[in-house]
Amino acid sequence: MRYRTLGRTGIRVGEIGMGCEGFSGKTARQVREMVDLMDAAGVNCIDLYTPEPELLDSLGRAMEGRREKFVLQCHICAVWQDGQYKRTRKLAEVKEGFADQRTRCLDEAKANFAERLRLLRTDWVDVGMIHYVDAMSDWDTVVQNGILDYALELKAAGIVRSVGLSSHNAAVSLTAVNTGKIDVLMFS
Repeated sequence: MRYRTLGRTGIRVGEIGMGCEGFSGKTARQVREMVDLMDAAGVNCIDLYTPEPELLDSLGRAMEGRREKFVLQCHICAVWQDGQYKRTRKLAEVKEGFADQRTRCLDEAKANFAERLRLLRTDWVDVGMIHYVDAMSDWDTVVQNGILDYALELKAAGIVRSVGLSSHNAAVSLTAVNTGKIDVLMFS
């Protein structure tokens, strides 16, 4: 396996990585077998856009005792709700019927990211990837709603080693990278 430095992170990743779709619908045993094959071949980068709990739990179990061998790229703002994947831009959602603001807030993106870490059996990931930003208006929302600040807080706390952004839009990608706050760009 040949390795390259990922963005400006200093993290070395194999030229071949694994997307989470490769794990979707697989049993825990199949996920372990796939992780064993990846480990043997030197495939170390895993992109985890999906917040699917069963998949993350199986992967967390398969990596036990060898977590440090893998580069995990977990997406911020991809959430699991009502049995399916959803993209969110909510850090806080007001719930009706609660007396004060602190108890009224349900942190959708934050709660889902914390749940990913729990299921993966880790307290850190290599890349906190701000998920699927494909329009300038969406980038503005990411900045204005505090999502970029949240990713930077996670980095400062050591919960993510680097901040990433996934996009299919060149103008959005260039704008984000030019802020100097994005360490890794995932662009198809």
